[in-house]
Formats: sequence, C-alpha cells, structure tokens
Amino acid sequence: MKKIINTPNAPAPIGPYNQAILTGNTLYISGQIPMDPKTGELVTGDIKAQTQQSMENLKAILSEAGASFSHVVKASIFVKDMHQFSAINEVYGTYFDMETAPARETVEVANLPKFVAVEISMIAVL
Repeated sequence: MKKIINTPNAPAPIGPYNQAILTGNTLYISGQIPMDPKTGELVTGDIKAQTQQSMENLKAILSEAGASFSHVVKASIFVKDMHQFSAINEVYGTYFDMETAPARETVEVANLPKFVAVEISMIAVL
C-alpha cells in the first residue's frame, strides 16, 4: 500500500507526480529544485543558495513524513555543471553526519526542470 506525502512547505509538483510516496517503511522523495514554496519563485544566484533551497525542500518533505535526514539511505544529485560539485557538496554535507551519510551519486545533465542548476532526490527508510 502506498501513502501520498505532500506538504505546502515544499514546492507543489509541476507535473503528474507527488512530492513523495511512502510504501511500507520506505519513502521515495521526488527531485527537488531550488524553488521557494512560499513565493513559487526559483532561487537564483550562486549554486550554494540553490542547493540550500533544494535541501530545505527535501527537509520539509521528510518532516511531513515523520522523518529526518538521518533516515535517508540514498540521494541522487543532478547538476548542470560538474565544476560546481565542490560548492554543492559543501552545502549538502551540512545536512548529514559522516557516520550516517547516505549512499549517493552525482550526475551532470544537459538540462533540468525549469532550467535550474541542481535537483536532488532521496530515498529514506523510516
């Protein structure tokens, strides 16, 4: 059985999907872009600010599901420019302890939704 997870504290989906799906004790979180859920506007500027907004959106969804970053077992980062990896990693790393950090991949892509520079998705086990 699957449970739909949506919160107004993260951007509303821009297509036929939900923010997250909980099935059993596994939470699948859709990719989050740097969109401010309060204004609906994209966060522009440096990649650190964009990464932080994406992570805050993920945090809101985790919280809605009764979870936290310590529950995350897998993260996927999609980035338009791999030269920005270290700046993304710097912000991303502030949300995890090394002892409990999830598995992860970072992939450079040609484009992302709304032509943002970064998108992050996660899988968590509650």
